[in-house]
Amino acid sequence: MRRIIDLSLLIEDNMPTHKLFQRPVITKHLTHESSLGLGLGVPGDAMTFQTNFIATLDHVGTHVDAFRHVGPNGASIDEMPLDLFMGNAVCFDLRHIPDLGDITEAEMETAEAASGVAVDGHIVLLCTGFHARTYPGLDSVWRNPQLTVEATRWLYARGSRMHGVEGPSTDRPSDNLFPQHRLCRELGISHWEWLVNLEQLAGIGEFQFFGVPLRIAGGSGSPVRAFAIVDRDG
Repeated sequence: MRRIIDLSLLIEDNMPTHKLFQRPVITKHLTHESSLGLGLGVPGDAMTFQTNFIATLDHVGTHVDAFRHVGPNGASIDEMPLDLFMGNAVCFDLRHIPDLGDITEAEMETAEAASGVAVDGHIVLLCTGFHARTYPGLDSVWRNPQLTVEATRWLYARGSRMHGVEGPSTDRPSDNLFPQHRLCRELGISHWEWLVNLEQLAGIGEFQFFGVPLRIAGGSGSPVRAFAIVDRDG
């Protein structure tokens, strides 16, 4: 028996985004009332419908970064292999890390031991409790913890090609240095940002994670519907 845990933020009109990014616009395009005038269907059984207009950057809500995002010669989202976006995963419990705090190599070592899973090519998700503490307030944009370059090298050394965090960035928003993104560019790895509900995965051991992007031509990233599949008793 298995259960599915949704890790995706609800996409809404004017929702919070990264400090450098425009908020999305979502509105109705055609409604059941307005489409009635099109005269579709048959007498007594009109065919009406609704469509929505969505205007958004490719880094809004729960999303994944393409290599193109920070590397002008990196692969766009449609060029990246699908197997990057799914696989065996573990969630580290880092809920003691404060807002704007550092996730260090030592913290990763301790969290790995506590998880009972030795990272060996795993997707690693980092639960800091940040989303539950801050969303949808503006602190959710300005106060996320930072994954340090040492911790990122620790992941890379264990074959982890992808990782995921809560909040809009793996880098601290109170400066403009972006050390973690620059290191990911160097190492050829990437990450999901603005995952939610990670508390449900902390401490359960290994599970299956899926965070598959849309196939956007030239995309620098993409929204994803992220979810985990775990054993029922996990």
